[in-house]
Amino acid sequence: MIYSMTGYGKSVLQLPTKKVTIELKSLNSKSIDLNVRMPSIYREKELDIRKQLAKDLERGKVDFSIYVETTADDTSTQINTPVVQKYMQQLNEVVPGDGIELLKMAMRLPDALNTVREEINEAEWQHIEAGIKETIDAITQYRLDEGKILEADFKARIETLSNLLEEVIKIDPERVEAVRERLHKGVAELKEKYDENRFEQELVYYIEKYDITEEKVRLTNHLNYFIESINSKDSNGKKLGFIGQEMGREINTIGSKSNYAPMQQLVVQMKDELEKIKEQLLNVL
Repeated sequence: MIYSMTGYGKSVLQLPTKKVTIELKSLNSKSIDLNVRMPSIYREKELDIRKQLAKDLERGKVDFSIYVETTADDTSTQINTPVVQKYMQQLNEVVPGDGIELLKMAMRLPDALNTVREEINEAEWQHIEAGIKETIDAITQYRLDEGKILEADFKARIETLSNLLEEVIKIDPERVEAVRERLHKGVAELKEKYDENRFEQELVYYIEKYDITEEKVRLTNHLNYFIESINSKDSNGKKLGFIGQEMGREINTIGSKSNYAPMQQLVVQMKDELEKIKEQLLNVL
């Protein structure tokens, strides 16, 4: 089972005096990278929120936001009536004028508005905490659904790699025989006498040097281990990335040793499939 690092979750809470919208978005990242936006009234809860997000989401570039729409009867800003009236009186003494114009000028002056520092309502915060948990559950489900799509793609590409490896194994005897014939032909063209036994010894050494038996076995094991890791309980994109690197090492070695055009063509196809796997692994949690 694997999870994608890409995800989205949203919850909307309708409280008695306000509407609260909670959003979570995540993209791929090597580690957890949190960006938290919320009204200042909830800032004292930010550290707890960050710990919860880091624990539940583990990795990814995560944007967390809380938006609050407050109803008119719960506004924290009020007109400082005595101060405004005093301003209007003083302005009228300086320049007598229309009351509306005096009010406009008075409202621009210092202390015309009082902003009351809100305190967190714990009962209200319990609802918001539940909304945060609901949002985390939503983004986790989104990541799981995306992970299932990635898993199907990985398994299809691993199967393609296995089939290509089977083709490599199938034509390997042809490759060895082609190398043998090419060397015999090259020596024959020299039109020089040579020790047949010594030539056969050198030929065996040369063929052994380009033997790919170990690479075929190791690559088979890596392919099986990749599928085994995908089917495991935990999602571990880094582990899958390491296995992908090992697969690439074996494929590159087969390519460098092949010295045979049909096999090299198969290796190119294997590299192409593996590159697509590596690109998708960047999104795995």
